[in-house]
Amino acid sequence: MQLHTNQEHSTTAPVLITGGTGTLGRHLVPRLLEAGCRVRVLSRTSREPMVGVEFVTGDLATGEGIEAAVERVETIVHAAGSGKGDDEKAHNLVRAAAVANVRHLVYISVVGADRTPITSGVDRAMFGYVGAKRTAELIIANSGLPYTTLRATQFHDLVLMMAQGMAKLSVIPVPAGFNIQPVDAAEVAARLVQLALGEPAGLVPEMGGPEVHPLAELIRGYLRATGRRRLIVPVRMPGGAARAFRDGANLVPEHTVGRRTWDDFLAEHIAVRSYA
Repeated sequence: MQLHTNQEHSTTAPVLITGGTGTLGRHLVPRLLEAGCRVRVLSRTSREPMVGVEFVTGDLATGEGIEAAVERVETIVHAAGSGKGDDEKAHNLVRAAAVANVRHLVYISVVGADRTPITSGVDRAMFGYVGAKRTAELIIANSGLPYTTLRATQFHDLVLMMAQGMAKLSVIPVPAGFNIQPVDAAEVAARLVQLALGEPAGLVPEMGGPEVHPLAELIRGYLRATGRRRLIVPVRMPGGAARAFRDGANLVPEHTVGRRTWDDFLAEHIAVRSYA
């Protein structure tokens, strides 16, 4: 996915990235710089400046420092995400962005956010992140700010982190009937940069990885690559959200935009670690 340098952005307001030091943000920053943008990164801790990158300190969860972070900013790429609280973070960001007259707010959400019911304690415990993403989508859509929202399937990095945690167990319980369509974070970042440099477009077509796999198959692939043997036991998860996942709410087989496969990602990651 090629990026074209936009000289207009190099001399005007900086693009603010929330979550600029995270999994997605680490790919966003160099791509925006390549596109000729000035970049401002919101971080909860102070950091040394980089060429073309300004770091500002603030906390989306509390709202502290956010007004200063959005000052003189026209475009925000909201890539900050965590296990909880995305809705409150979106609320604090939107409030500050509205005061600053931000012209374009770009948000990365998750496929299935609008198709995964969160109606019980079990749903909230297991899938609260998805529910918070949906609430954040609505906060942004109803803010009055010009916006673009992209939903993507699970990143390879998230699947890997899950596999690493599960591999510590001698017996691995895996949700039965769950399929995953992992996508590469770098490819999602490239798409987000394209969107950020374009006009606000509302909810855009979703983005999924090139292949759909049973979750158990992805875990087995990691175990083989790392020379581990574990017993994998399918467990049927309760609740409406789990039912939605079994029905494929988290998949977009009609939007297999990504090209890098799980095997490609895994081979590279394991090779890199083996020489570390």
